[in-house]
Amino acid sequence: MFQKIRESRLMYWSLEALILVFLIIGLTNLSFLFQPIATFFSILLIPFIAAGFLYYLFNPLVNWLGKLKMPRPAAIALIFIAVFALIGVVVATVIPNLVDQTTQLVLGLPHFLKQLRHEVTQLSNYRWYQQLGVGNLVSRIQVEPAKLLPKIVGNFTSGVPSLIGSVASVIISAITIPVLLFYMLKDGERFVPAIQRLVPERYRVEVQTVFTRMNQTLSHYIAGQAIECVFVGTFTFVGYLIIGMPYPFLLGFIAGVVTIIPYLGPYISITPALLIAMTEGWTKVALVIVVVLIVQQTDGNFIYPNVIGHSLNIHPLTIIVILLVASHLWGILGTILAVPVYAVVKTVGTYVLELYRFHREQAAQEPLLGKPAPKPLKK
Repeated sequence: MFQKIRESRLMYWSLEALILVFLIIGLTNLSFLFQPIATFFSILLIPFIAAGFLYYLFNPLVNWLGKLKMPRPAAIALIFIAVFALIGVVVATVIPNLVDQTTQLVLGLPHFLKQLRHEVTQLSNYRWYQQLGVGNLVSRIQVEPAKLLPKIVGNFTSGVPSLIGSVASVIISAITIPVLLFYMLKDGERFVPAIQRLVPERYRVEVQTVFTRMNQTLSHYIAGQAIECVFVGTFTFVGYLIIGMPYPFLLGFIAGVVTIIPYLGPYISITPALLIAMTEGWTKVALVIVVVLIVQQTDGNFIYPNVIGHSLNIHPLTIIVILLVASHLWGILGTILAVPVYAVVKTVGTYVLELYRFHREQAAQEPLLGKPAPKPLKK
């Protein structure tokens, strides 16, 4: 009887599940032991992600320079010189404009809110406005500069310690990211052979194919997203400049940055633009919508298909669900990383499934080819 219980698969899996439950409970109660490890990896997470992003952005360029007979260290040095020069141009031109327009927006915020309230109140003559009860909501908004500015200053003062911590974290990342990027570009080609040496010889070709597909997916996505962000930000800025929008540089910069969030980015970027345009009149609101439509249609029909193409092959509804779940679980970082991580998992999973089906069909055809079928195991 005990022999049958020991040989029972139900008993085996029940025991396995019980051990797993006790293991999870034990590790949960000992979570304080793993807290330093989690803190260590959380500190390194952002630098490694940023360095990996830059690696997939610049590695194809380094490989291209290598095909032109340029030594790899020289190609990496040339890339670093170009990047630091670009950073210098950004610091000298982009940052001052952003700081200036952000300061103007903060200082003009009381007047902006009053004007926004006035424009919204003008809609009270419309029946749909009355039915929605927007008037009651707007009337509760009290905008007094004497109370608003002290709150802004108070929030800024209370956030000074966290601001100092953030500045220190940025300085540390600014030092570690270039170092990580240099070694990734220098020794990145050795990573796959090192992994291949850890697996049996018959699986080494498959391992190389998996990493090749993964690298291609990430390279296409990251390079395409960078080009798309620059395009959307630049032409949104130009469009707002043409129609005479206030803070065009700031709004264009916001549009370029949030473009990294697929499908939801345009809706996020147009919200502050519409609020500011409402203080200028409803004609300006219509012009903002026209600018955004032109930029997004050009991006969706010409830029996105050509620079990213169908390399991801993910349905839009799937992307929206992934973004909603990732934003709820991991915030902004999860929203940015969700789509490329899902694309990599899908690429690797699809290849593994193809490989499994291939080996299964091959095993089924072996008896037909005259090869002896594997003998069944003795009970």
